[in-house]
Amino acid sequence: MYRFEKIDKKLLGEQIEDELMNFILQEPIEVGQRIPNEFELAERFGVGRSTVREAVKGLVSKGILEVRRGSGTYVIGTSSLDEDPLGLSKMKDKYQLALELFDVRLMLEPEIASQAAKYGTEEELQQLKQLCDETEQMYLSGRNHIPKDIAFHTCIARCSKNRVVETLIPLINTAVMTFANLTHRMLMEETIETHRAIVESILERDSVGAKCAMVMHLTYNRQALFRQWKEHHNQEEKEETQDIVQKMQEMQEKETQEQEISKDFEQTQEKQEKEQEE
Repeated sequence: MYRFEKIDKKLLGEQIEDELMNFILQEPIEVGQRIPNEFELAERFGVGRSTVREAVKGLVSKGILEVRRGSGTYVIGTSSLDEDPLGLSKMKDKYQLALELFDVRLMLEPEIASQAAKYGTEEELQQLKQLCDETEQMYLSGRNHIPKDIAFHTCIARCSKNRVVETLIPLINTAVMTFANLTHRMLMEETIETHRAIVESILERDSVGAKCAMVMHLTYNRQALFRQWKEHHNQEEKEETQDIVQKMQEMQEKETQEQEISKDFEQTQEKQEKEQEE
């Protein structure tokens, strides 16, 4: 259970961001669950609501939280994108980032899987199989599978025995994490099936099969992400339209009220003038 001791001195937003992350991990608040509102968090941490808002914005930018209009703030991931040395987590449009990362992954990972089938040692291939099994078990049990999924793809990259590919591991990690934080557990069956296909081909030293299996894995994921992006985009457009309609209604109501006030004022003046004449 998370505990936080209030500190009298003023806390920076970055410090509260760290505390909020610790609170999410230690409670724990699972992916898909809502965090307490601003008032509760401000009281818990002994700071103002503006500081809490700053902390929430920081975790939103890192793919940890998502603010859902009219509903609250939800945990969408528990692995921070701070580990991304390329700074890709700073890109605001996470869907666009994820789609562009998939473009890069499709250029690289099928060939990496092919090379892994050729050059991975027996020890490495057994480790890969174990990671595949562990990822599957965590997925099926509802636990956070993202770290194991990242370790799985990292292992494939290392099996390729290409030193340049190893420098690209943080990029692959960021791509896996970004996708997982956006889609949650949408493609559990497809992920398990394609992970197995990749491992089986690599274990069989079937470089072409490994390449095809990785293409299939990435294609399933990209298609699902693209569908979700369209839904998200349509929802945003709908909300923008609703906002415009609401603002127009508010303007019309305000104009009507002003007209009524003006009319009442004129009538009062006319009445006073008549009384004075009498």
